[in-house]
Amino acid sequence: MEVRFAFLAEWYDPTAALLRRYQLFYYPKDSSVEMFDVKNQRIFLRRTKYDDIHQEDLFVGNRVNVFSRQLNLIEYGDQYTANKLGSKKERTLALIKPDVVTKIGDALELIYSSNLIVTKAKMTKLTWSQATDFYVEHQSKPFFNNLVQFLSSGPVVAMELMGDEAVSIWRRLLGPADSAVARREAPQSVRAQFGTDGIKNVGHGSDSLAAAARELEFFFPSTIGHGPSNTAIYTDCTCCIIKPHAVSEGLAGKILNAISAAGFEISALQMFNVDRANAEEFYEVYKGVVAEYPSMVTELCSGPCMVLEIHSTDTQQTFREFCGPADPEIARHLRPTTLRALYGKDKVKNAVHCTDLPEDGVLEVQYFFKILDG
Repeated sequence: MEVRFAFLAEWYDPTAALLRRYQLFYYPKDSSVEMFDVKNQRIFLRRTKYDDIHQEDLFVGNRVNVFSRQLNLIEYGDQYTANKLGSKKERTLALIKPDVVTKIGDALELIYSSNLIVTKAKMTKLTWSQATDFYVEHQSKPFFNNLVQFLSSGPVVAMELMGDEAVSIWRRLLGPADSAVARREAPQSVRAQFGTDGIKNVGHGSDSLAAAARELEFFFPSTIGHGPSNTAIYTDCTCCIIKPHAVSEGLAGKILNAISAAGFEISALQMFNVDRANAEEFYEVYKGVVAEYPSMVTELCSGPCMVLEIHSTDTQQTFREFCGPADPEIARHLRPTTLRALYGKDKVKNAVHCTDLPEDGVLEVQYFFKILDG
């Protein structure tokens, strides 16, 4: 019997304004896909080789693109698929504390190298009250006030990590809660490398699946607009998008490290799953101007992207220069140290989008952090 994975998937058809349901079949032997229209009970796409989907992309809750259709995987299609692909998959909260927010790139590098993926991310600044709510189980402990004060003292980055045994893997990456103990017992851990003590200890990790569910709901609530707000300031800023291909290739950590090392301040950060209508609206200025417009739209809605607000008084021009020419081939010849030269593949998958015109910086940041995060 040939191995076949099955999923129930939804696609929003913008023309008919309808949600359409399909069975999606994936055959790992030759990387082929097949789709069956559930409502009309007929084959929608005959089995076709399709190299843009990989087995690790297939889990409930993810979005995959099949020939420009963005499909939400909502259920496993059979017990075999659930057993093979779903059994050990866990979600956990990874929280990067105020002392090391500038090292978020290093944290992402570790996460990706441990076969975990980041499915949600948001930079936020907690109020005293929110920090108290988050750490409510420590309320009776002597260090509670110090903990709350530190957590609310500056921006934090909350992330949802997904992967096999994600809860225990992230806690192992963090190391013992006391940074001094971590240096003795787990010298490779994040806390051993970057932590100061038991409170300024780099990050937080959920200690169980139940805690992970509760803590993820705190930062990424199912009710839109009820979580802690983002940190965008909308002045003296430019917009940078780490494109979906770069996120899925695990390059976000390297790109963030490069941005910080070049002296740019990341004043807001958030992951977005952009749908096609929003991608078309965001890129509208390029419609009819650049030949790659349709492909740019498809790329932006092909998976999660990471959007940054870069803050500085002279950001626009210098950040554009830092990103390099839009065509990575040209960038590699003329500006080999730029982001696109280092991480871009072609004019569409060129690692990052950056604001082109000075007057558009605030508008592009607002589009994501005010409109789409509303």
